[in-house]
Amino acid sequence: MPRSIAHQTVEELGGPGSVLARQRADHVELDRLLNELDGSTGTDQEEVLGRIDRLVFSHAFAEETVLWPVLRRVLPDGDALTLQVEKEHQEVNELVSALEADGLDDPRRPARLARLVEVLREDVRDEEDVLFPRLQEAVTVEELRRLGRRWELMRRLSPTRPHPTVSRRPPGNALSGLPLTVLDRTRDLVDAGVRRAPERLVPAGKAVSRGLAGLAALVERVPLSRTGDRPPTSR
Repeated sequence: MPRSIAHQTVEELGGPGSVLARQRADHVELDRLLNELDGSTGTDQEEVLGRIDRLVFSHAFAEETVLWPVLRRVLPDGDALTLQVEKEHQEVNELVSALEADGLDDPRRPARLARLVEVLREDVRDEEDVLFPRLQEAVTVEELRRLGRRWELMRRLSPTRPHPTVSRRPPGNALSGLPLTVLDRTRDLVDAGVRRAPERLVPAGKAVSRGLAGLAALVERVPLSRTGDRPPTSR
């Protein structure tokens, strides 16, 4: 079996600019946030979840648009491998959407949070122990660094919220990416402002956030946004 990237040095991964090193750094940050989530409650829990969302969804979108097409091209079983991770990404989207929709007092919240943490950790293990070691064997160090630059650029330009009905594959994810990114990142700024705003301005800020969420839902329902998905992840 190829060696997990979890146990390799940065130099073995191709240097700090390699996509493998960049991915692992995000995974380390995710582990820190999941530990912080454990035991948090109320608005503190919501704040940590928001930071997890901004990390996880931009990370996953960049994987699906930059890395998974390469894996499907260079590995004979790349389609099956990436489909398994896409299913994990889809479940994360659905769990976070349900947590947002049902609020802090929903009796299903603890079970959903536990499952969310479980799926995120499964996703990390699948990537670090299976997908990325296989990618490392199949491409050169120079290609890993090129992919790292492309992945990092895409991560900075990716949505930061759950969008469970959008395709996990091209062309749907690529076509929906830009409008959803603009809406999500604008909503992130609005929500951050609401947390700091005087009480009298909070209702207006929340109304703006809901409006942006509604526009994002419209983008999700555009037929082109749903093209390219496989049945296990299509909604």
